[in-house]
Amino acid sequence: MLVLGIESSCDETGVALYDTHRGLLAHALHSQIDMHAAYGGVVPELASRDHIRRALPLTRQVLTQADKNLQDIEGIAYTQGPGLAGALLVGTSIAQSLAFALNVPSVGVHHLEGHLLAPLLEEHPPAFPFVALLVSGGHSQLMRVDGIGQYELLGDTLDDAAGEAFDKTAKLLGLGYPGGPALSRLAELGKPRFQLPRPMLNSPDLNFSFSGLKTAVLTLVNNQSSLDEETIQDIAWEFQESVTEILTLKCMKALKQTKLKRLVVSGGVGANRRLRERLNEAAAKRGVSVNYPRLEFCTDNGAMIAFAGAMRLHAMQPTLQNYSFSVRPRWDLAELKAPV
Repeated sequence: MLVLGIESSCDETGVALYDTHRGLLAHALHSQIDMHAAYGGVVPELASRDHIRRALPLTRQVLTQADKNLQDIEGIAYTQGPGLAGALLVGTSIAQSLAFALNVPSVGVHHLEGHLLAPLLEEHPPAFPFVALLVSGGHSQLMRVDGIGQYELLGDTLDDAAGEAFDKTAKLLGLGYPGGPALSRLAELGKPRFQLPRPMLNSPDLNFSFSGLKTAVLTLVNNQSSLDEETIQDIAWEFQESVTEILTLKCMKALKQTKLKRLVVSGGVGANRRLRERLNEAAAKRGVSVNYPRLEFCTDNGAMIAFAGAMRLHAMQPTLQNYSFSVRPRWDLAELKAPV
């Protein structure tokens, strides 16, 4: 089954073609980072307008790359939520219009399910069940994953997500947008000099809290006589050490509690080099495996939506297609069910 996937939940337009027999055939992505940088963050109206401009040209691009045409498409997947309402409406309306015109089935995909399943796009995908760390700008969650649509929440953030804490800390340090990647690059140049807390590191549960860490950075910055380049690098180093230590320990604790031997890491923060180092070291000591998506599939992309949609369309019983649509800007992953 050849499935077209469309991702438009926030500030990246992603389109991909996935074949259930041949795998990923082509994918393309347009990032709006440069456009939003002038405002220091995503402007929802501008994001929606840009998705309108990019979605169809990117669709033509992936069809050309895969040497396919519209009539070859057998199903369409789109991000139904969570995300920015206007941005979601763009991708959803285009997907449903194409599905209606081509008379093919369509399916709305949960954005986080796409991230959870992204490592399955790799040449050696992890087998179910596994523990998943979903860590991004909006989410920091530990999940038990037993199959498509079979997700159990093990731990969640009580306030800021890890990626959000990275971005807010970067802003405190005077870095540009997006701040998280810039902070990570500076951290590689830093050295141990300051001491920041490790919130909830030893709590009995698997939850996270990063808001207090951000406040601790603010206090540390305010206590500096001057915020020179070396000081910024050293604060960035300590901040990154704190976040990655917390995430690593909680992941190992989740594996121990569930008695599972596989960890899957997905989401934008999953691309962080220091986090991968710490997780790999901890996993090796405990005899467990860790799987990551390739770096280009850590952030939002169409490939993960095409894949998740293909898995659901392939498993679903044929039904009369309904081309009406709605979006779900807020959508709890725990509400998802296995396809039937």
